[in-house]
Amino acid sequence: MNIHEYQAKQLFRHNEIPVPKGQLASSPLEAEFVYRRLKSPVAVVKAQIHAGGRGKAGGVKLVRSPEECFQAAKGMLGTTLVTHQTGPEGKKVHQVYIEAGSEIAKEYYLALLLDRETANIAVMFSTSGGMDIEEVADKTPEKIITVQIDPTLGLKDHLLRSLAFRAQLPEVETQQLMVWVEKLYRMFLKYDFSMLEINPLIVTKKNEMFALDGKMAFDDNALYRHPDIESMRDLKEEDEREIEASKLGLSYIGLDGNIGCMVNGAGLAMATMDIIQYAGGHPANFLDVGGGATEEMVRHAFRIILQDTKVKAIFVNIFGGIMKCDIIANGIVGASKDLKLHVPLVVRLEGTNVNEGKKILRESGLNILTADDMGDGARKVVEAAKK
Repeated sequence: MNIHEYQAKQLFRHNEIPVPKGQLASSPLEAEFVYRRLKSPVAVVKAQIHAGGRGKAGGVKLVRSPEECFQAAKGMLGTTLVTHQTGPEGKKVHQVYIEAGSEIAKEYYLALLLDRETANIAVMFSTSGGMDIEEVADKTPEKIITVQIDPTLGLKDHLLRSLAFRAQLPEVETQQLMVWVEKLYRMFLKYDFSMLEINPLIVTKKNEMFALDGKMAFDDNALYRHPDIESMRDLKEEDEREIEASKLGLSYIGLDGNIGCMVNGAGLAMATMDIIQYAGGHPANFLDVGGGATEEMVRHAFRIILQDTKVKAIFVNIFGGIMKCDIIANGIVGASKDLKLHVPLVVRLEGTNVNEGKKILRESGLNILTADDMGDGARKVVEAAKK
């Protein structure tokens, strides 16, 4: 789960992480009032969407008067902001955050994220923070310093010293950075983050550090421990299909391809998407119905897949263990009839009651292509999508 910048800064303040003064606004007039209350000669109007790259897309504006603040907010609210992270469809701006301006001397980058390869928490720091951090990561990755924290051992002093030594900052900034990393690490554990990013982390002309932006992503599986965090969820920022799927106990993520996928098990789902790519196709989604799916859940899964108008064919790839192939087959047949399936359907079944499942598909009277294995299924569904 992601939250907005203004919400991230509320959490920063609550955990003694310095941020500039700011307030949320939902209308141009409210934005003007906020500017007057801030009593700052310069302020920044920031569009609140769940995506990076706002500055380059016109979603961050400097203003120097109440009138300028009104016009900047008016120009953002209700518009669709397209950044490199939103995709071409963009995201609609419903709120703006008005923040007091800062006298920036330096811009750094600081992030903590869950490293799934090592099962550690990675601390990433760069003296080249700001809007072009993606370019830094791509072209000069050596400018990004990474320190790995083993959560079973905790944040040790030698790791902080290593980070400080490699960063080669002035003494005052070094001491501040070490304090910041300690506080952010405690936050990371406290709220079950999967990612916590500050870009830029600024140093003012008075040698003060502030979090000028904040991006936070939380582990969905831990939200039951944090009802206060879950209450920050903005459903307007999320894919309606993903919301519906989560309510039904399905794991769905929309992608940009045209081949719908329905699979049981996250590992098999990833492998299915890979083999579709290998066969020359492009998956339209990740959809895991889980190990104990019912016929009804299969019907819901089909309905969610078909809400994507880009889908030209569907690949059902099931390995029946706890889930029995005949139950899946009944769900496929029922969903195909109920939804009047209008795109080609390729099904690969293997596992418990596979023969019964294949018989149900054969005798359904529906135009269902069966596959002998994953590779065969991928080739058939890619070919069907092209036709």
